[in-house]
Amino acid sequence: MERRDCGYNVDVDSVMDVDQRQEENEEDQEKVEEDPFLQFVDYARSELLSLEGDPNGDGDGTSGPGWSWIVLRILKTCKAYSCGVTPAILLSELSQTWCEQRRNGAPKKRLELINQLKKEHRRVKLPNTVTIDSIYQKKFLSLNSVLEAVIIDTFVLPGTNIHMLTLGDYWSSNIIDLYLHRRFYDMADLQNGILKRGREIFLTGCYLRSASEGSGYPRLLPTEYLVILLDENQDDDAMLLAAQFCSDSFSSISLDAVNTGASYSFYARIEGIESMEIQGSYGSLQGKRITLVDGDDVRFKFFLWGEQIVLANLFSVGSMLALDKPYIAISAECDTEVSEEFCLEYGTATQLYLVPYIQHEEQVCVTLTPNRHQNSRPLSSCNPSQGLRLSQVSLPRDSQGTIDFSNYPFRSFVVDLRNKMTSVSLYGVVKDIIKEDTKQETVFSLKIADSSGAIWAKLHFSEFWSLGRVSVGHTVFISGLTCISSKQKRLEVSWVENGIGASFINLSCLPALINSYCLHNLSQLSDIFNKTSYAQVCRVWLDPIEYYSVHTRFSHTLCGHFVNKMPSGFLECSFCHKICGAEVVRTFDLKITLADESKKVLAWCTGQTAMDLFQISPEEFDELPEVEQVMYRSSLEKEKFMVALVNCERDGLDDSVSWEITRAYKCD
Repeated sequence: MERRDCGYNVDVDSVMDVDQRQEENEEDQEKVEEDPFLQFVDYARSELLSLEGDPNGDGDGTSGPGWSWIVLRILKTCKAYSCGVTPAILLSELSQTWCEQRRNGAPKKRLELINQLKKEHRRVKLPNTVTIDSIYQKKFLSLNSVLEAVIIDTFVLPGTNIHMLTLGDYWSSNIIDLYLHRRFYDMADLQNGILKRGREIFLTGCYLRSASEGSGYPRLLPTEYLVILLDENQDDDAMLLAAQFCSDSFSSISLDAVNTGASYSFYARIEGIESMEIQGSYGSLQGKRITLVDGDDVRFKFFLWGEQIVLANLFSVGSMLALDKPYIAISAECDTEVSEEFCLEYGTATQLYLVPYIQHEEQVCVTLTPNRHQNSRPLSSCNPSQGLRLSQVSLPRDSQGTIDFSNYPFRSFVVDLRNKMTSVSLYGVVKDIIKEDTKQETVFSLKIADSSGAIWAKLHFSEFWSLGRVSVGHTVFISGLTCISSKQKRLEVSWVENGIGASFINLSCLPALINSYCLHNLSQLSDIFNKTSYAQVCRVWLDPIEYYSVHTRFSHTLCGHFVNKMPSGFLECSFCHKICGAEVVRTFDLKITLADESKKVLAWCTGQTAMDLFQISPEEFDELPEVEQVMYRSSLEKEKFMVALVNCERDGLDDSVSWEITRAYKCD
């Protein structure tokens, strides 16, 4: 691992010099280490940076998310999806959360675009139009509602081909994301698609995904009923209309061409919109009959049926409608009374464009009162030193000289830690953990190691240990660390449970770890001895004949460690050194041989993992007769499991069992 010298060359903006050559050494070492989780973090970061237009991460580090931000969001998603995650799930959650976090700057971005377009906006609202602000206020959207929207941004959810549109309107301060329907994907190409920033659209028939169903903001689910607005005064739109819609007319339709699957594109004025109802053997069918007049003054009927009738909410008499690939039906085969031989319908390949009829709003004069709160100050420009893109990262520094690493774009290592660093994150393996002998507060000292070295960190808790079971060999992620230099010039690293940005997640015990193939590489037992810096996932079978030992004991519910009965008769936790009393639960202390085609390994486990392997609860096992308990191990022979293994050897100690099973699930 690179030994990066983080001796700061700090100016007003606290610019950290980073040696590019040393970063390359770090990358080479990471390839050797091959931690699948870290590899996915790097991949996710590159995908998020592509949303920022910086796919190579060559910017100054301020545009994209910080490394610890990405790790924390991935781990939180893993906790939420205990049955396992896929790259698509993780990347979708990351990108949506990141996009929402960027919304603080979105109103300014929206206003610049909307204000520019609003100068040309002269039409009145359609009858069923609702605003984006009203959606946020009411948390409801009816299927008949119309959105007259402007595309603020377009993007693809990383790791998927799901296209998203960020929409604003002329009357709202909020914006909203729309999952684009697949029938419009060809029109949303990020390079040449017509659905791009600044394009106006009408849409209806939308379902609302509320914030409580996942994201912190509401979103619009895909709808087929979207119309793209064109402006004949814009060169690109005029060229599109001329090239695609002026060669066909209603009179050019022929039966032979229709029967051979020929497609047409028409450009016509909407002359009338009528509701209709057809009675059939299975009930009535609602419809809309739209009368169109083309440039040759030929009239044609365009029909909408069933759910399609909401499309008529987007049309107004006098507007020009461009129909690309409408379905052409023979009138005699339809239950409609029309004089024309053919009629048009909204088919699966049909795309609609609209040049709205401009009905000028009534102009009134009002007296304006100056707003004393309209003063605003532009954002300060970046420091010129940020132009050194490959070698410098700008981080905030307070008046005491403490540097905030919460948005640091790279992974921090033990060797990087220096005085006056805050909001630092570390990813590494627990080498030791002990409880400090203090009476005023609960403090534990944890020794965490990565490939650059190891360091002791003091964990401060408001009342008691609250992180679940953590033991030697477990891979953990800690954020919110603070580094200060003591009077003896020793670096002290501390973590406060309720501190700003404080989090502690034990990766080795996450249920999603062994259920998510994007977060681990399947190893053989013969390989795990060379890979002790993170949890190894193996497919094994149980071999209780080789070695098997099981006992039921009491463990402390807060920390998951075993308790001992003291001479006084009280139960004391071996980890917390706390008198437990009623805070205990019966659990297994299980040692068993694991085997695969390459090797046999003796491992131990406790808690839920032991129950998953043993397939019985401690209480049920204790109730079995002694003979059945002895025979129980034969039922485990050759049972196959996916297991996560960590090396639990303590430095300088000769432990009888070197491997702990932290998670397990039965497989076929």
